[in-house]
This record gives sequence, structure tokens and C-alpha cells, in this order.
Amino acid sequence: MSGSAFPSPVAEFLADLGNTAVAVPLLAVALVRAAWCARRAGEPRWWLPPLAAAVAMAAVPALVVPFKALIDRPGPPGPLAGETGFFPSGHAATAAVAYGAAALLLHPLLRPRLRRPLLVAVAVLNLAVAAGLVQRGYHWPLDTVASWCLSGPLLWAMLRLSRTSRMTGRAGRSPASS
Repeated sequence: MSGSAFPSPVAEFLADLGNTAVAVPLLAVALVRAAWCARRAGEPRWWLPPLAAAVAMAAVPALVVPFKALIDRPGPPGPLAGETGFFPSGHAATAAVAYGAAALLLHPLLRPRLRRPLLVAVAVLNLAVAAGLVQRGYHWPLDTVASWCLSGPLLWAMLRLSRTSRMTGRAGRSPASS
């Protein structure tokens, strides 16, 4: 699109950050790192936060695909015009859950001064993915917003399980073992 905020190659790069081939391996690295650090620290349920993140990621297609089939929304003018099944955006949901879950897993491992910048960076990254998808004509803006609305509860559930795991682990330890 001429006169847009991003040149086509930049928009394509940003849209590609929502691909499973990019986002899922990054999440896998965060899963391994979080599990390794928690196990090394002796957390009793070290496996629960990474498992919750993996389940959240696996739930993305389980939520997105039925909505796409049910709503069957036509795409915007562009390379995929005339096709249907654009609402919600699978790429935006993949990016939101993969990068969001990775940030939530790594958040407690970071120095306090790096925690907020990490969360801000993930929010900006997700906005950039959405902008790239819209700019390239792969999705309407509402498609990406709907994906965030689906991703939010998944990340919230993951976070709740992770916090429950940590609180249960602390409560289950005797004062002598701390």
C-alpha cells in the first residue's frame, strides 16, 4: 500500500513475526529456560509454569480455527482478497500468546529493572505484528484485536497457574527447609 507507515518489506517482516515458525521456537527457548531455572532452584512444581505456557500455546488453534470457520469473514483488499476465514487472526493470536507467555515465564528470572521494559517490548512487538498484518492486507484491524481478546484469557490462566504453583511450593515447605 502506498503512503503507509511501513515499507512493504518491513511490514512483511513484522507480519512474519506472528508465524508459528518464528514465535513458537522463541517460546520453546523460554520454556526450557524457565523450567531449568525453577528445577535448579528446587521449586517443587517447577514444571507447571512451562506446561501452562505450552498448553496456552496449543489452545490458540483450538480457539482460532472454530471462530474462523463459524464467522467466515472475507479478507481485506490485498493479496488474499476473495478468500474467507480471516476473523480472528491466527498470526496475531500466535504472537500474543507465544511472546506474552515467554515474557511471563522469564519475568521472575529478570532483574527488577528489566521486568517492565520486557513487558513493554512484548506489547510493542504485538502491536507491530498487527500493524504488519494489516499493512500487508492479510487482516482487517478488528481481526487482530479479536485475537488479543482470545489471547488475554489464555495468558491470564497461564499466569494464575504459575502463581499458584509458586505459592503452593512456598506454602508446602517447612521453615527448616527454607
